[in-house]
Amino acid sequence: MMIERLGGINPLQNVQRSQQVSKKAEVSTVEDTVVVSDEAKRLAEEYMLSEIAAQTPDVREDLVAQVKEKIKDPNYINAALLNSVADKFLESVGI
Repeated sequence: MMIERLGGINPLQNVQRSQQVSKKAEVSTVEDTVVVSDEAKRLAEEYMLSEIAAQTPDVREDLVAQVKEKIKDPNYINAALLNSVADKFLESVGI
């Protein structure tokens, strides 16, 4: 009488399966990290500043209204004011 091998029983296959299971069971303790370059930080800051500049109005209406009210008063424009404005203008152009 001859006994043939039973299907599905292969000792080598069982060892391989147990090794695969133990490899999958290992959990990595290494945490993910992200490193942002200095150039990327600089570009992000420039982008943020450009967005703020785009949202900021070019003319401050409240200051324009204040100056218009001051100019309406005839006593506001005098020699002292004109000298002050002239000095500031000359200083701004480097003279």
